[in-house]
Amino acid sequence: MIDKSRRGGLRILFADDEAHLRDLMQMELPRLGHEVTVCPDGTAALRALERGSYDAALLDIRMPGITGIDVLTQIRQLSPDTQVILLTGHATVDTAVQALRLGAFDYLTKPCKWAELEVILSRVAERRDMANKNTALETRLKAAEGAPLLIGETPAMQQVRRLIETIAPTDATVMILGETGTGKELVARNLHEKSDRAQRVFIPVNCGALPENLVESELFGHRKGAFTGAEMNRKGLFEVANGGTLFLDEVGELDKSVQVKLLRFLEAGEIRRVGENEPFRVDVRVVCATNRDLRDMVAHELFREDLFFRLNTFEIVLPPLRERRLDVPELARHMLSRHAARRGLMETSISAEAVDVLTACDWPGNIRELANAVERALILAGNGPIRPEHLPTQHPSSKVRAQHAGAAQPIGSPHFAIPDGAPTLRDIEMSYIQVVLEKHNGNKPAASKELGISLKTLYNKINQLQQM
Repeated sequence: MIDKSRRGGLRILFADDEAHLRDLMQMELPRLGHEVTVCPDGTAALRALERGSYDAALLDIRMPGITGIDVLTQIRQLSPDTQVILLTGHATVDTAVQALRLGAFDYLTKPCKWAELEVILSRVAERRDMANKNTALETRLKAAEGAPLLIGETPAMQQVRRLIETIAPTDATVMILGETGTGKELVARNLHEKSDRAQRVFIPVNCGALPENLVESELFGHRKGAFTGAEMNRKGLFEVANGGTLFLDEVGELDKSVQVKLLRFLEAGEIRRVGENEPFRVDVRVVCATNRDLRDMVAHELFREDLFFRLNTFEIVLPPLRERRLDVPELARHMLSRHAARRGLMETSISAEAVDVLTACDWPGNIRELANAVERALILAGNGPIRPEHLPTQHPSSKVRAQHAGAAQPIGSPHFAIPDGAPTLRDIEMSYIQVVLEKHNGNKPAASKELGISLKTLYNKINQLQQM
């Protein structure tokens, strides 16, 4: 039964030339909480579609004049969000299966079994509710964040924007390279927003954060019983992203077995759920990113060479913030405006001295670190302008910082400093974590193994480090 307390009923269009079926639906569907409009033929159904919108349309395939297949074709154009269920006799099941390929949601054979119809309508309601939630979320996010912006007028950033404009309209695979925090996901979102898939879903996934024993299931899905704990069928992220863009961040962290399945998708457009034998097609554009040297990984047989060439159709290289210092003032002001809007605060200004400090810093954490620093300064400044004393002191590379606030000395790492005075245990812990990360060139699984902590714990520590 449809849980009417959890979600509202459906608006249903029913078209069939059999009067007793129209009477049955007119009586029974409202009892389940649905609204129903009944029509004696396809022509009347199309007229009803022109007058209003429907969540679902139940159509008899064989009707005088315009057939159910004809109405289905028109619905795909007039009301693509309407889910079509076809009613067919046993002799026309093949026709119904063909109709599914044309976009029908499902079909039922006559005489209809009421329990089967309820299950199908429940699935329609679930799909509608999910689509509504996604639309509402996207609307709120766009209102809060605006369109994804790439800030900066340095030559390197102008080149990045030119590449995006050229590549975005295609379905070509793109590899985005750059240090951690340089804005690789932002570039991926720009590629999606400027593509023909902009109205479809964008799914970002951090490959390094996926549990090692569940990576394949997360990406490609699994069948019930495929492994211990697989209690139901589950879609993978490739299925969720069907029609849209899948952004694979830290793609260098995928192991060889998953690399093989990713390569198969890129070559054939097919995936296969864990535990299933038959592959199926999905329409997904893949955009990847990494801060690792994949060419070096290929040379050391840690990454498949054929996959590397498939992923690297186009390459976009993002410069670190220290190589685009002239963009820092504009970036800081943009972040200040965004953080103020999020917190409902009056937008404040940044003093010239504070801008000098920000520009002189090396920002090893790049844009992500700058954003954290600006948000912290906004809170400390209250309603006044941001001054050097409101900025964090973890940047010993800045000579200007020493003049304004007195630079602290780093311990254990050239990129980490502690407050004046004796180091705390947390200071030493964070310093050592950064040293180990640098030792492994940002390879988080390797770093977590040496540190003796789980990958999830390491990510939590990194988040704490970036907020210090």
